[in-house]
Amino acid sequence: MSAWAVDAPAMRVLAILLLSVLSAQSAQSAGDGSAPSAWAIAPFAVLLLAIAVLPLVQAAFWHHWYPWIAIGLGSVTAGYYLIGLNAAGPIIHAGFEYAAFITLIACLFLCSAGVVLRLGIKGTPLTNVAFLAIGAVAANVVGTTGAAMLLIRPWLRLNDGRLRPYHVVFFIFLVANVGGALTPIGDPPLLLGYLRGIHFWRFAELNWAPWLVAIGSLLAVFWVIDRRNGALATAPPPGPRIHLAGWRNLALLALALPCLFLDPGLLPGLPAIEYHGQRFSWLREVLLIAIGITAWLITPRERHEANRAQLEPLREVGLLFIGIFLTMVPALDLIRIAAQSGSIAGMPLDPSLFYLGTGVFSALLDNAPTFVAFLAGIEGRFGLDAQAIGLSTDPVVALCLGAAACASVFWGAMTYIGNGPNFMVKAIVAETRDRDGKALVVPPDFFSYIWRYSLPILLPVLLLVWFLFYR
Repeated sequence: MSAWAVDAPAMRVLAILLLSVLSAQSAQSAGDGSAPSAWAIAPFAVLLLAIAVLPLVQAAFWHHWYPWIAIGLGSVTAGYYLIGLNAAGPIIHAGFEYAAFITLIACLFLCSAGVVLRLGIKGTPLTNVAFLAIGAVAANVVGTTGAAMLLIRPWLRLNDGRLRPYHVVFFIFLVANVGGALTPIGDPPLLLGYLRGIHFWRFAELNWAPWLVAIGSLLAVFWVIDRRNGALATAPPPGPRIHLAGWRNLALLALALPCLFLDPGLLPGLPAIEYHGQRFSWLREVLLIAIGITAWLITPRERHEANRAQLEPLREVGLLFIGIFLTMVPALDLIRIAAQSGSIAGMPLDPSLFYLGTGVFSALLDNAPTFVAFLAGIEGRFGLDAQAIGLSTDPVVALCLGAAACASVFWGAMTYIGNGPNFMVKAIVAETRDRDGKALVVPPDFFSYIWRYSLPILLPVLLLVWFLFYR
């Protein structure tokens, strides 16, 4: 049976039951449509639990049903807003954000799949630290998604023969997340801040010192762990120390990056879809799709085979994040409302809370909309719009902005769902096989990633950043 097969009556019953519970509660707490009920986060909690547990206890069931679990739970939240709250705006907005997200992810994936980078060196603790450091810097030029897609396969080849799960985790920590904290190109939260009026180099001004502390600390920990790995990498193939194939794909990737800034909110002359006073992009998404498809079609088959490039990782991420983007809408609304009130859970909004609050929710939700929610809180806290916040010389305002921006990028590495590239890297690694069909390395499952790596390794570094800069 196809993975798209579904027991439609059962799914309808599930949707009706959940929707009735949410709608009944909304009639009491949000009848005016101004705010969602706290119960509305139930589908997101169920989806998060399913992503964490089902691949471990029911792998075959999860692989077969995950598209319908994600889309079904997302439909419950969409139905709650459309029927229970009579509020289509948040769902439509989430749809446009998802379109921007998945077209970027897809374009970068399809372009990078045709780039083959071979290094004529063995993976050692020293070369690995240098590789991760270069990847962290590159993330600010081509984005964490672009750097992750370009470098994950060379990283696996570099350490072939000595790969361990921690190699995957530290790559996610440094290249797919923490590295991209200095420019709007680096990570989607900062790009959204730039599109709302914060000037390009403001994040570098605010984040360079925390960035150095986090990058330096993580590289030091990685070096200590990697030194204890006694296995030897396979001998590099004969030839030049650096061999790069796929220049046309790189050219298309370079063409895609300026498209990120084709936002009608920033450039009023661009065509847009108008909805309730908001202008949503479509030209950017069409261009990214065209670039990605072109890159995939012009890539010779042997180059895709060299990268073990398949479309399944892209399909998995695309389907799961439909559910994630929809089910997290009420959570983000509740965060935004609480932040604009001046406090969260009775705690005043100061730099410490903006760092820890943005961080925790960026780990549990996608970090881009989380940053937007807390940016709205900063606007409400100081009575300034985003552009004025970015230009403000008030040290408290600057510290709050830096805290939220830094936390959204750094803490997105705490879980696989915190940032789009995390799941993509996991999916690519899981699908990568050697010539005998054996997995090069098995990436950590959802819980192992958190309990064995995020909490004991990454969290102390993030708390060190908080202690030094935002306490």
